[in-house]
Amino acid sequence: MIAILGLVVGIVLGVVVQPDVPAGLQPYLPIAVVAALDTLAGGLRASLDGAFDAHVFITSFLFNVLIAAFLVFLGDQLGVGSQLSTAVIVVLGIRIFSNAAAIRRLLFRS
Repeated sequence: MIAILGLVVGIVLGVVVQPDVPAGLQPYLPIAVVAALDTLAGGLRASLDGAFDAHVFITSFLFNVLIAAFLVFLGDQLGVGSQLSTAVIVVLGIRIFSNAAAIRRLLFRS
């Protein structure tokens, strides 16, 4: 419940404040958002499974975002930034859809 409340507060603050993202961080923002969505989907799935742990959720959230941003940074340094960004998005997208399917099965018992 706290995670959902935090998500709603964050979205409202983002819409109201409309912060400017520095140009140097702009390539990393979409990857960080997808990594965060992956963690949220995993947290919801764990909650429905009865295995949710706030400590694991918070550390997973931070590490997923940091690792995804680091991979994009590494790709930029190697000159393959767009390809590595695409790979990260694909992998995280697969995880998000996998969690979404599990959530659907848990909610609708099908």
